[in-house]
Amino acid sequence: MIDPLLVGGLVIACFVAYNIGGATTGPAFGPAVGAGVISKTVAGGLMSVCFFLGAWTIGRRVVDTLGEELVRDPAVFTLPASIVVLFFIGGALLIGNVSGAPASTSMTAVGAIAGLGLATGELDSAVIGEILAWWIISPVIGFWMAVVIGRYAYGTIDRLIAIERSEGPLVTVEGSGPLPRPAPGPNTTRRELIGTVVVVGIGCLMAFSSGASNVANAIAPLVGSGAVGMNPGIVIGSVAVAAGALTIARRTMETLGNDITDLPLTAAIVVAVLSSTIVIVLSAIGIPASFVIIATVCIVGLGWGRSTRQVPIAAAVHGNASPRVSVGALTADGAPTVGEPEPGESTDDVAADGDGDPPPRSELFDPATTVRVIVMQNVVPILATIGSYLAFVLVGPV
Repeated sequence: MIDPLLVGGLVIACFVAYNIGGATTGPAFGPAVGAGVISKTVAGGLMSVCFFLGAWTIGRRVVDTLGEELVRDPAVFTLPASIVVLFFIGGALLIGNVSGAPASTSMTAVGAIAGLGLATGELDSAVIGEILAWWIISPVIGFWMAVVIGRYAYGTIDRLIAIERSEGPLVTVEGSGPLPRPAPGPNTTRRELIGTVVVVGIGCLMAFSSGASNVANAIAPLVGSGAVGMNPGIVIGSVAVAAGALTIARRTMETLGNDITDLPLTAAIVVAVLSSTIVIVLSAIGIPASFVIIATVCIVGLGWGRSTRQVPIAAAVHGNASPRVSVGALTADGAPTVGEPEPGESTDDVAADGDGDPPPRSELFDPATTVRVIVMQNVVPILATIGSYLAFVLVGPV
């Protein structure tokens, strides 16, 4: 006879995994979707496959780590306690996804487990301290690397890559032979095709990394309690993640791909390379990587860096308009920029080269969206931690 408590635990674990799919697909494929490279449906499919591969290969190690290192005594992961922890992880992630601001699954899961550890006196303060330190340092590193690239290197990168979306489909299917085969679209350039492969490939790598680190957030408590085996847990969690990637993730992809700024392909590649590199480095040293926050701050940092080269100097000098900072610079792939004049060149000449007009308001950096994203990514894990701690303190060990 099936234990009703186990059934309830599996339902909640699937709910958590569903929200993980919604929260992590945006950071991985938001840049590609925002650049118009792939559709949200294709992004969800790629996320599903790559997540499972990461979970099945490397993720099983993270499942063991999450259940053994954060708390000194893994025996605290009883089946009822595991269900309570999963409940707070899933509830906190749902809040983030409904708001359209993707929450960090790693931070939320660690927070909920930390609440259990604090309530039972089994939290390993050294381990949690190291994790928190890297969570503070890594977004700062990502942000300033993106700012420097946006301010000083983006123009050079853009000229080298020179990728712009052409009219018509990127890839077509030719059915003249015995088997249908993909072929470049009628207006697709070689550089555009290569750039598309690069940005989608990096998204797949991030999805693989997400599977390696995030499947533990959904199934580690149940596997640690011995209620579910490792392999069945990975399969169940990955299927639920796929469901989230194909449904609720559409809103988070919209937030990271369009609401903050409309990314051209060059910017999407830069963001993906920066964020995935930082995530891989953190994973290599055993830190649960919060690539939700890293990807977000890289998008903002790159936009801010680019915007410093879009100040209408001549208009400001003549009093026609005040200088404005615009992340809309990201939306103008290859567009001339307005900066300091070269020797012998006047501000009027510089303004003329860049038209001297501020970008349209629709291309301006949206501070309200960015603040909402950053706040929710910090509030959601705090809610999970506090809720889990209070539950175990008030109710006692279960």
